[in-house]
Amino acid sequence: MKSFSARLVAVFSFLTVEVAVVGSVFLGAALLFFYLTRVVFVAHSVQFDNWAFQQMDALRATRPYLTPVVAGLTFFASFPFLVAAGVGIPVTLRARGHRREALEVLLAVAGAALLNQVLKTHFQRVRPASALVFQQGLSFPSGHAMIGLALYGCLAWLLWRHRRHPLLATALVLFAVLIGLTRIYLHVHYATDVAAGFAAGLLWLILLRTALRLWWREEVNL
Repeated sequence: MKSFSARLVAVFSFLTVEVAVVGSVFLGAALLFFYLTRVVFVAHSVQFDNWAFQQMDALRATRPYLTPVVAGLTFFASFPFLVAAGVGIPVTLRARGHRREALEVLLAVAGAALLNQVLKTHFQRVRPASALVFQQGLSFPSGHAMIGLALYGCLAWLLWRHRRHPLLATALVLFAVLIGLTRIYLHVHYATDVAAGFAAGLLWLILLRTALRLWWREEVNL
């Protein structure tokens, strides 16, 4: 009986910590996104964006060989790649019997893409005129940052949840961040676009994970 009680207390303690951590991250991401909208669309401040461009321009000037590398990295959150990954990964997971994981990845990518277009249409920010490569569409928030974080963040969470390859999970998140930075390097997004994309992608992942968890719990109870 004591053993059962101890385990029960441990479970509730873990859930409390988990809720507190996830809730804090969600609140932080929401506040960051709101703050960035105030900076960009109310204060019309470009100080941070100009500083970020200057840092990337200095890096490009001293290490010009990085430009083709950056152009290659940015492909891994491009529309063709995200379509292929957003369909191919869930199909592969489903074929291997991971039905829930397949649904998570599919909704993570599709939902982030849809939400990104809604946000871009709402804010209507034009892309930087100094872009090194032509890029269609609007600027805020960055789709590469937002959808890329949704994809790689979801995959990282799945690896972490199953306690497999924690280093790979960390590397996936860092890779998503790196892809976001390539957008500033190429001047196709302002730094505030990228930061807002990361915040929005994180918000979507937390909302999606919470909703799926509640839905599957209800499904089991039925």
